Amino acid sequence: MKIVKCSWFPPKGYSAITLIWWLIVKEGYNVSERLITHETIHSKQQKEMLILPFFIWYGLEFLVRLIQYRNWHTAYRNISFEREAYANEGNKEYLSKRKLFSWIHYIKK
Repeated sequence: MKIVKCSWFPPKGYSAITLIWWLIVKEGYNVSERLITHETIHSKQQKEMLILPFFIWYGLEFLVRLIQYRNWHTAYRNISFEREAYANEGNKEYLSKRKLFSWIHYIKK
């Protein structure tokens, strides 16, 4: 994964975003091992869903969660992709043991 520093992207309130094999990080933000693990999980999710369907699902699930929780941050944190990434970002072994489509288990949690 190639790390790219940027002053204007990701948008305010976010420190990093993964777009397939690029990790775009706000300038001045610390790129920790935890962040890399979190974003690598997203990279794997994107690739296993053939990229475009990932972003469509992500956007639609965010809208459903926003209606459900009526709060931007809570909706974002409850997207199944984010749940998987946050739950496992501290586990160094997770990436080597992760099964395809593991995010599906986080839809109803």
